[in-house]
Amino acid sequence: MAKLYFRYGAMNSGKTTHLIQVAYNYEERNMKVLILKPQVDSKGKDYIVSRIGVKRKVDYMIDNKVDIYDLLKNEDMDCLLVDEVQFLSEEQIDQLMNFVTKRKIPVICYGLRTDFQTQGFPGSKRLLLLAHSIEELKTICRCGKKAIFVGRKINGDFIFDGNQIAIDGDEVTYESLCHECYYKEREAYQSR
Repeated sequence: MAKLYFRYGAMNSGKTTHLIQVAYNYEERNMKVLILKPQVDSKGKDYIVSRIGVKRKVDYMIDNKVDIYDLLKNEDMDCLLVDEVQFLSEEQIDQLMNFVTKRKIPVICYGLRTDFQTQGFPGSKRLLLLAHSIEELKTICRCGKKAIFVGRKINGDFIFDGNQIAIDGDEVTYESLCHECYYKEREAYQSR
């Protein structure tokens, strides 16, 4: 039975590496996968890039207004893989469910559950409601505890306000934090 999967985790939990491994496993069995990535994720351009250096070209860069089902409904595939799924719209998550329901194709989505302010992303919120299978990919905080949040840094300093989406690069970086370290950094920021 085909299912809609949501595999989420904080930064550095291996989401992209896992996606590339899943693609390899399908292709090793002579099965075809398609890989999607939201256009807003400009890191790596038309590649998905893991933090350990593994990368792979995506098949489609998706704008948040495109109907994914209409775009890909005639594509030959055995599995659809989506990286950075949190950036998709709620409607696009429903469109991904159409592949499972109408075409009986598994759709495996990877992304963040919450943003740097602990608010849900539209795509992630919808997946938490619809997905047949929800799996947390784990990583650790700098203190050694399980990281569940993502802190945003600008030029090395934590910030806790701003736009929901800012792709990491020269000035913007992210750090995975446990709940205690996250709230400690947030309190320090608020007391500045």
